Amino acid sequence: MDTQSPWLDGDQQDLWQALLTVVIALPAALDRQLQRDSGISNFEYGVLARLSMVDEATMRLSDLARECDSTQPRLSKVMDRFEARDWVVRRTDPTDGRYTLAALTDAGRRKLAESAPEHVAQVKRLVFDPLTAAQQRQLGTALARVAATVRRELEG
Repeated sequence: MDTQSPWLDGDQQDLWQALLTVVIALPAALDRQLQRDSGISNFEYGVLARLSMVDEATMRLSDLARECDSTQPRLSKVMDRFEARDWVVRRTDPTDGRYTLAALTDAGRRKLAESAPEHVAQVKRLVFDPLTAAQQRQLGTALARVAATVRRELEG
């Protein structure tokens, strides 16, 4: 392989096109399923799920934004919608008043529980079913490395 070439070789181009399809089309397919079955977006599901996975289902908004690969303004708009639906409550962090906490409510837990079965089935169909267990492990290792590089780039 010519490392001096500014172009992708054939194998790299094939991989890049496949990755673009996954990056662009997979979220669209997940959004379509979640909108149809639950009336929420894939991003909104991810926010609810992330909150459900931490102690007391409560996180600082700044940490939640980072964990969800989101900007603060985008997450704030989602939090507004979630509060209107009684899925989360926001309050000042008692340990440091500069931060705001988001806490998942019982209604938010119910929404997540109602949305999860079809969403997980869709994820399995689209991502895991086409791969062997060994391929899943290899893909996980490779994507973790790419994700770490991308996050470092975004953090500057």
